Amino acid sequence: MLLYNVTIIIEDASADAWLQWMQEEHIPDVMATGMFVSSRLLKVVDSPNEGLTYCAQYVAQSMAEYETYQSQFEPALQEDLNTRFRDKFVSFRTLMEYVA
Repeated sequence: MLLYNVTIIIEDASADAWLQWMQEEHIPDVMATGMFVSSRLLKVVDSPNEGLTYCAQYVAQSMAEYETYQSQFEPALQEDLNTRFRDKFVSFRTLMEYVA
């Protein structure tokens, strides 16, 4: 199993609108792809960054499902984020494999 983690640092002024959009639209859209078995959204409590830092995490059962998500679904979903919150966030992605 794989954990796909997207860390997002969103500016304070946009954080409430972004959080609502994530919970009501983006995460449900990601899960509707059928490529992940679970998701969670976490807020980083002790972030040294300006703005608010969140981690959206998605669990995939296989590399094939993750790769399908990357090639077939992520570009459009990422474009939606970029359109709605352009210049209001930075993000980075990490793919991790469960070992225990």
